[in-house]
Order: sequence, then structure tokens, then C-alpha cells
Amino acid sequence: MSHDHSHHVSNYNRAFAIGIVLNVFFTTVEFIYGFAADSLALIADAGHNLSDVLSLLLAWGASILAKKAATEKRTYGLRKVTVVASLISAAMLLAALGIIAWEAIERFSEPAPVASITMMVVAAIGVVINTATALLFLGDHQHDLNIKGAFLHMAADAAVSLGVVIAGALIWWKGWLWVDPVISLLIVAVIFIGTWNLLKDSMNYTLDAVPDKIDMPALKKYLENLPDVARIHDLHVWPLSTTEVALTVHLVMKGSTQEGFLHQIQHHLHDEFSIEHATIQIESEADEAHCSLERPH
Repeated sequence: MSHDHSHHVSNYNRAFAIGIVLNVFFTTVEFIYGFAADSLALIADAGHNLSDVLSLLLAWGASILAKKAATEKRTYGLRKVTVVASLISAAMLLAALGIIAWEAIERFSEPAPVASITMMVVAAIGVVINTATALLFLGDHQHDLNIKGAFLHMAADAAVSLGVVIAGALIWWKGWLWVDPVISLLIVAVIFIGTWNLLKDSMNYTLDAVPDKIDMPALKKYLENLPDVARIHDLHVWPLSTTEVALTVHLVMKGSTQEGFLHQIQHHLHDEFSIEHATIQIESEADEAHCSLERPH
């Protein structure tokens, strides 16, 4: 099992390395030709690709830091750095979108000639590279949320690059210079939707909100229906990182617990609710009256 896991991690790291190298190369080329062709759509797409590269680098670096051992100062280690990385990534991307949108609006009043053939060729290369990068993450994208995020980012990049190809074709065919800023604004709108969700999730994770994947009503029902549990209180669920979830709860028992009781609960919480770190406090009904965390204030 450990061999398979290390092999999976190795493939995971290799996919990120190849994807980042390919996209850094293409982003550089796209920026150069975007300015040379005076195509705002190409520059907007390059900005998006750059932000995705930075996001991948941040996520990759954060995942390495998250594996650092816990210390007396940081008892959970550096797992939360993955959340900080996603928050920074979202903020940077929103700032870049604002600049691109402003430039696109200005270009409506002052249309500029665009080298449409260059625009199409460079963006077409982007479609190939982004599709190839997405395919690197295809195998595990349904089982690993990090891989799924990378896959969706690259697939979206391929779609955006295809939009730039279409804009270049329309400019070359019809001479519609307004298509360039329109496509730029469409790119901004599409990316903004995804970025807003990333920002919202990152903020929620930073504030220790319950992750969306956790079904709280079902979780409460499971805990309340455990054998000999009279009631529960002080239930908290929060993200330790972008991939790990923690839980604490007090179980008020009618009688004594059976051997393996806590182990069974932790096993079920892991398998059914994807909660990796569960801390469960057992209380008798007499002890409940003295529990400071059960008091209304």
C-alpha cells in the first residue's frame, strides 16, 4: 500500500512539474506575441495562464509545507498554509481581471489593429498545451480534489484559448476589431465566476466554516443515534487544510461505553464523512452539568 501511495505522489508531482514547465513556456510566448500582435485577448489569456501557473506553484509549495511535522508552537503543523495559498491566488487573479477589464473597456473607444493570424496561431498552440496539461491530471481527477482542481483549471484554459482563436478568425474574416475587447471581457467574466467561488471557499476555510462536502444534519443524526448516547453538544467541524477536516464533539452517555466504541466512531467519520481528525469527549449525564462548554454563554 505504501508503495502504491508513493507511486501516486510521484505521478502527482511529475504532472505538476510538467504542467508548470509547459505553461510557463507558453505564457511567455503568449505575452510576447500578444504585445507584438496588439491583441488584448491574447494578453488576457496569457494573464490567466500566468495566474494559473502561480496558483499551481502556490498549491504545490503549500502541500509540501503542509507535510511539515507539528511543533509545540504549531500543534497542527502548517496544514492551514494550503488555505492561505488559495486565498492569495484568488486575490491575485481578481486584481489581474480588474486590469484586463479596464483595458478592454478603453479599447472599445479606441479600437486598435490586431495581427489576427498571429493571434490565432499562438492561441491554437495554447489549446494544444492546455489540453495536454489537463490530460496529465485526467487519471485521478475524480478521486483527488487537488488533481480535480488542476484538471478543471487546465481544461478551462484550453476553452479560453479556443475563444481567442475564434476572435482572431472573426477579425481576420470580418475585420471586426471590437471582437478583441469583447472576447477579453468574456474571458474576464468566465474566470471571475470560478475565481469568486475560489475566493468564497478560501474565505470560508480561513474562518473555519464547515466545508461544503460535510452533511451536517446527517452527521448530527449519526452521532445522536449512537448506542447509549443521550445527546451531544459542542460539535465543531472545520478544515485543517484544503483537503483535511477536523471534528470535536462531546457525547453525553446514558451508560458505560463498549470496547472499541471510539475507534468505531472515528472509522465511520473517516469513511462516511471524510473527517480525518476526530476528537471525541465522553461525558456521563452527571458530568454534563459541570461541562463549561455546555453553558449558554
